[in-house]
Amino acid sequence: MLDPIAEMLTRIRNAQQAGHQDVVVGASKLKLAIAKILEKEGFVAAVAKEKADAIENMKIELKYHRVSNTKKLPAIKEIKRVSKEGQRIYVKSKDIRSVKNNFGISIISTPKGVMTGFEARKQGLGGEVVCEVW
Repeated sequence: MLDPIAEMLTRIRNAQQAGHQDVVVGASKLKLAIAKILEKEGFVAAVAKEKADAIENMKIELKYHRVSNTKKLPAIKEIKRVSKEGQRIYVKSKDIRSVKNNFGISIISTPKGVMTGFEARKQGLGGEVVCEVW
């Protein structure tokens, strides 16, 4: 496990493609902040922190849009890591771009915490682009 954020995003992506109700990942402050943003923006249904023995986990309840009685589409069409371990991507507030013509969000780690690209631009903050979701 080289990059825990990329692992979390991959688990979410794979669980949604497989049609699972929820996914369990290891908890950390950064991963919890990213999951809370996904919940606030309506990409996942719920986020809960669990503690089993000495290990803290995070249970993410996935969200789907029902097309018919038998078919459901994942709320997250694509989720990708932008800033990687080998190449960190930093942006200034004026250089934060919209994702999929404002149909998606970018999640940015700023000096004032983790927030969406829209919030960071509004507050005049730059930082590391963690991921993009649409």
